[in-house]
Amino acid sequence: MSAWPFDQGRDVACVASRSVVDGRPVLCVTHYADDHDWGFTDGGPADPASAVVVAMATVVDRHPDLTEVADLPPGWSATRADAGLAWARAPDPNA
Repeated sequence: MSAWPFDQGRDVACVASRSVVDGRPVLCVTHYADDHDWGFTDGGPADPASAVVVAMATVVDRHPDLTEVADLPPGWSATRADAGLAWARAPDPNA
């Protein structure tokens, strides 16, 4: 990756599901409106016990295809059914 495309730096904290950090595909990305933080999950049910706080680079370096959603506006989410499929983007009232 030549240039970092996200509005938060490589070392800025994000929330991710442990399964994503362990290598499962990212199927849901949320760009939070209130503080511009990012969340990356495997699309499963929300489980705070499985959430971890890591540097953005920890997730993006493991899942380089996330650069496809780096332009997601704050307050929006992007989802997909499986890795390699197109992202569906929409405003997220919970973001």
